[in-house]
Order: sequence, then C-alpha cells, then structure tokens
Amino acid sequence: MHNYLYLNNTQGRPVKAWIKGVAFDDKTQAQLLQTAQLPFIFKHIAAMPDCHVGKGSTVGSVIPTKGAIIPAAVGVDLGCGMVAARTSLNASDLPDDLKSLRLALESVLPVGQSDWSKGLFARKDQLESYRKRGENSWMPLEKKYRELVAKYPKIEAPHRDPVRQMGTLGGGNHFIELCLDESDQVWLMLHSGSRGIGNRIGSYFITHARQEMERLFIQLPDRDLAYLAEGSDDFDDYVQAVEWAQDYAFKNREVMLSNALHMLQNHLPAFTLQEQAVNCHHNYISREHHSGENVWVTRKGAIRAQTGELGIIPGSMGARSYIVEGKGNPESFHSCSHGAGRTMSRTAARKQFTLADHEAATQGVECRKDIGVIDETPGAYKDIEAVMAAQSDLVSIRHTLKQVLCIKG
Repeated sequence: MHNYLYLNNTQGRPVKAWIKGVAFDDKTQAQLLQTAQLPFIFKHIAAMPDCHVGKGSTVGSVIPTKGAIIPAAVGVDLGCGMVAARTSLNASDLPDDLKSLRLALESVLPVGQSDWSKGLFARKDQLESYRKRGENSWMPLEKKYRELVAKYPKIEAPHRDPVRQMGTLGGGNHFIELCLDESDQVWLMLHSGSRGIGNRIGSYFITHARQEMERLFIQLPDRDLAYLAEGSDDFDDYVQAVEWAQDYAFKNREVMLSNALHMLQNHLPAFTLQEQAVNCHHNYISREHHSGENVWVTRKGAIRAQTGELGIIPGSMGARSYIVEGKGNPESFHSCSHGAGRTMSRTAARKQFTLADHEAATQGVECRKDIGVIDETPGAYKDIEAVMAAQSDLVSIRHTLKQVLCIKG
C-alpha cells in the first residue's frame, strides 16, 4: 500500500500524486500527465498535496530530468522560499495591540513594489543600517551579476536595481508573520524570493527556450514546456544564472530576517534565538542523486525533505503553519509540499469572497483586512490539515505554528 495515487501515462512517464483527502481537479491531473510526456523525464513526476495548475507545469510538482531542464517549470520567482526562526519570547511578551508592531516591521521591510530608494525608505536616516545590511549581502553576488549582464544585457533593468531590492519582500503571496508554537513561543517567519532580477532571468530563458524549440522544429504539447538541452552553452548559462538567483533569494531572506529581528529587539523584551533559522527554497533546480543516477530535480512549489532535513510548510492567512522534518521518501524524490496550495485563481477568489468573509477567516490575526488582499484569503487555499495528513509519509511535524500577525506583500 502506498500513500500516493498512481497515474498511468500511456504517452510518457507515470505520475505519483500525494493527494489523498485533498482537492485534485482534472485540469491539474491533465497538466501533470502532459509534462510527464517529455522524453527526458526520469522515472516519474511526483505531485505534492498542494498541487494546482500553473503556467506550463503544475505548481506543487517535482520534475526529475536527464539531459534537459524546462525553464518555465522552474518559473520566474527563482529561489522563492521560506525562512523561520524561533525566539525565546513567549506570547505574554507581545503587546495586546499588535498593530503598532506590524507598522514597525513594515517600516524596515519594504513590501510590494517598494525598494530602498523610494518613499520613506529613501528619506529616513535611521533606516540606513537596515539598508546597509542588504548592500553588504549584495557584494559577494556583484561579480557574477556583472558577468551575467555582460552576456545577457536584457536581464538588466536599472529602474529595478537588485541592490536596492536586497532585503525587500515583494508582492503576491509573499508575507511576513509572527507566530506562536505549541508552547506559546514566538516565531518570526517570512516568504520571499529573488525579486525583479529573478523574474528577468527566468523570463529571458523561458523566451529563449521557446525560440530554440522553434529553431529546431520541435513540437510540444504546450509551448511553456520548451526546454534547454544539457551540453549546450544555453543550458550551462541558464544553470549558472538560476543558481545565482537562488543565492540572491537565500541572502534576501537572511537580510529581511536580520532586519526584522533588530526591529523586534527595539519593541519587545530582550530575547535570543533558540534554534538555528530554517531557510529553504521551494522554486528551484538542484543536481541530485536518485535511484542510482545523477539527475536534475526541478521543484516547482515543493521543498526538499531529505531524512532529518528541516523545512517550512506555511498555511494560508489565519491557518496553521508547520516546521517539518523530512523522512527522505525516495518515491517523492525526497520532497514535500511548500504550502497549502490554491483551490482557485486570484480572480475567482475576488469574485467569491467578501470583505466580511475575509474578516471572519482572519479573526484574531493582526493583518490587512481590506479588499486588496481578498485573493489571499484562507478560503482560496486548501485545508492545510488535510494537506499535512496526505504527506505523512514524507515529513514529520516538529512544530505547529499559529499566526498572530501577518504582513502581505
């Protein structure tokens, strides 16, 4: 008996889907089987319980390949992921009214389209140290960035300078949260990626892969399954560029975590970090060894869950999140879900849910309760409890977190 659904594929590799007890619609299933038709898929595609239709390939899928990588499967938010840290603070150390704390965090963590050159972030002298942390983290990345721009000048956009975006959150489903665990200890958790520069790198190579397919007269079931073949200069450049963007995303989360912790030190009783921070990607590529062979693993909305490896699986606004430990399940290529997973598009969520629905769903959480975040309301996502139950053979739960404060990008 297996904990996954086995989908036979008459035109390609099979799909193994950890979707028992969670929504799994026909369009998602069809997209997974379509991607598995590609001749370079290794063994099978693994679908996580948060899977749903994405651009080209399914969000919440693990795609192992030999000899090629699909840029659109990796996406444009290269290295997007999570970081979380447990503090010595207890719930009783938090103020009754968390709004002032939320505003304080927003003052040192630019969100949405903001960066360190705009608005209050450009004017306030006291923010200089927060900005400097981003600039210092950028320095080790500078040389390779200049090499990338010299070869691919289209990825540079001076008005969206990656230096000024280091230490910034971005928009969409990116967030910053304060959470309480099962013992009422306070955690800081945030979700972000490689910002504008990752988007430009991803977009450039997605377009380039499509052009390569046209040049070589290769027909695909979906143009977003265009791939780059290993051994070509384009492939090597893409891998180097993505790995650079992943490093940028990792450091971006480190800078934001540092800045947020410094701000909390100014507003809360003195505290220390009790466990090493967990920092993990969930949109990325990795060279790994599985079933006796070296393969490329694309995790599009999935985290690595090797035996003993810690990861973060966030729920939606108002729901629980989890710090997990991997079980190293070979059938999932040592992977698990990256969150709850959407059940509907942002457009559908805006049509279905009212502001009253959102306020009720986020009761007890200090967060935005306006029409601008309706597409992120909890009802637009799968039940995180069901998602966790569906992957009980992939991870074990180390900590259960409940949000008390949430900042959305």
